[in-house]
Amino acid sequence: MTKKQFLERPLKSQIKAHRTLCGRNNKGRITSRHRGGCHKRSYREIDFKRKYTQGIVIGLEYDPNRSAHLARIFNPDTKKQNYILATTNLQKGDIVRSNSTHCGVNNAHSRPLGRILTGTPIHNISLHPGENGKLLRASGSYGHILKKTKKLAQIRLKSGQYRWFDIKAQATTGIIGNTEHRFIKLRKAGQARWLGHRPVVRGVAMNPIDHPHGGGEGKTSGGRPSVTPWGKPTKGATTRRLKKNGKI
Repeated sequence: MTKKQFLERPLKSQIKAHRTLCGRNNKGRITSRHRGGCHKRSYREIDFKRKYTQGIVIGLEYDPNRSAHLARIFNPDTKKQNYILATTNLQKGDIVRSNSTHCGVNNAHSRPLGRILTGTPIHNISLHPGENGKLLRASGSYGHILKKTKKLAQIRLKSGQYRWFDIKAQATTGIIGNTEHRFIKLRKAGQARWLGHRPVVRGVAMNPIDHPHGGGEGKTSGGRPSVTPWGKPTKGATTRRLKKNGKI
């Protein structure tokens, strides 16, 4: 993706106001610390369902709300424009199709899993038929179809997990672009504040009333295993909810 392909201004008909929650839940309590103070950003309406979107790519665009870039699609029949997730090697002037019999293995074509060849890299997978794509939407994400039956398709996800999906579920071919996003280094502390990352203070630098690791004469290492400000262990305990690999 070259700089000439990027569009400077977003599409007005597909943007809306986006209010950041600063790590708070619906009750106003902080559930995710060290967030807030980010730059104002507007949300882009993206077609994750990919059931009818088709047309010509007229340019690529940066999205401040996600790691992947967006592709603006113009439909000559309806004279309308909308956004989809941009894939690698997707360029201005390419044709994007959805649920078409002429769809090949090219990037950004969308159709049900039953009509995609085994071994094809895919992304934006819907959990159930007719729903929006919810899996493999970050930059550089993709999965592979390993095998298919009459009703199900087994897919290897980016995490290495194997899961079964309904063969009528929608997916998009290709690998999501901007694969070098994880190699970006922040140039200064202010850039982290633009992104909404607030400073993190070490517990050993606090007073005993503020943190279990605080206090002590001179520089101390806490004197106990790592815990949160509320005394709960922070290392060694698993936090992920394991799911059965065979679950649909």
